Amino acid sequence: MARLPAAERRKQLLDCALVLFSEQGYARATTAQLAKAAGVTEPIIYRHFPSKKALFIALIERTGDETLSRWKADLADAADPAERLHRLIGDNPMVTPRGLSGYRVFLQAITETGDEEIREALNRHIAKLHTFMCRELAEAQGKHRVTSRYSAEVLSWLLINIGLGYGVLTAMAIQGHGRDEAGVHIQDVLRRVLIGRGEGRERPGDVV
Repeated sequence: MARLPAAERRKQLLDCALVLFSEQGYARATTAQLAKAAGVTEPIIYRHFPSKKALFIALIERTGDETLSRWKADLADAADPAERLHRLIGDNPMVTPRGLSGYRVFLQAITETGDEEIREALNRHIAKLHTFMCRELAEAQGKHRVTSRYSAEVLSWLLINIGLGYGVLTAMAIQGHGRDEAGVHIQDVLRRVLIGRGEGRERPGDVV
């Protein structure tokens, strides 16, 4: 067992736990399985995380932080607030290779919302995303690039609700969802309603 600096070991344990939880679920996965996958003993795990639940919560928090980092990077060279929102609508981490495992764990946490600590972690995760979207929408509204008929707050919830629903249906492998027979995608509808952009304006790789 190679010795690693604390930060590297913590990251390794989170990475291994991400795979384990996404494949087996929170309830079935054990710290013994995690120790074997990470090539460490169970006491090593407990040096970094006091419990399996603490590890699970850390994964939920890391997934939220990674989503925000990705959004910031993807929007960095956008020309104006409308373009930033255009990209944000097509940047759902739940259905991308980078975010798939993290959000599979996130969805599993829905079954654990009877636990107050896990429920609060989910609330913090969504609050971070909502705050980010609110800021983007408010800036675009301030520059008259996005409809101001509704508040940035409720429009942010609209995007989150649609994005989560799309992500869940994708995780369930529901075929053909999100697009009608004419080929119009819900991205088109959102862009048309919010920023006046619709059909034919998707970037390669865009996902709701």
